[in-house]
Amino acid sequence: MQGLQDVPGLRGYGTTTYGTGRPRGFRELAREHALLPLRIFLGITFVYAGINKLTTHGFFRASGPESVGDMMRSVRDSSAVPALVDLALKSPGGFGYAIAIGELLVGLGTLVGLWGRLAALGGALISLSLWLTVSWQSQPYYMGNDLAYLMAWLPLLLGGAATFSLDALLASRRRRIV
Repeated sequence: MQGLQDVPGLRGYGTTTYGTGRPRGFRELAREHALLPLRIFLGITFVYAGINKLTTHGFFRASGPESVGDMMRSVRDSSAVPALVDLALKSPGGFGYAIAIGELLVGLGTLVGLWGRLAALGGALISLSLWLTVSWQSQPYYMGNDLAYLMAWLPLLLGGAATFSLDALLASRRRRIV
């Protein structure tokens, strides 16, 4: 009978080390699943941020209360890369949709572990662009949350979605085929 630890995509779920029959210790399980809480947090946060933008009345407008256009104009002179803000201001609605849909896709990819490193790269790039534009003026620098998100994406970019993920399931299937 196949144990849960042997089910593709659920790597590390069981209580024994693959094929050895020896029990796995807490440290081994903790090391294997160390990125899972970060994946869940970032995934939920980015899905929520994307949905919030998509459902906020007036967000995609060039001006007005809660509009992306007014927000970008308000940070233009204090951003690290004003040219990036100017680029966004050429089409505030398009920029707003790109950020919202990007956050949603990055969050969903991170949660289900599909193309985990690509999702993490997308999350890091979104966070970097927001840090260089919207939260650059935060004083002291560590009060700007976009920098913290950028740093949080880096371990996922390096480690990928190794457990409880579609990436692990697909990798397992590829290994069986080859």
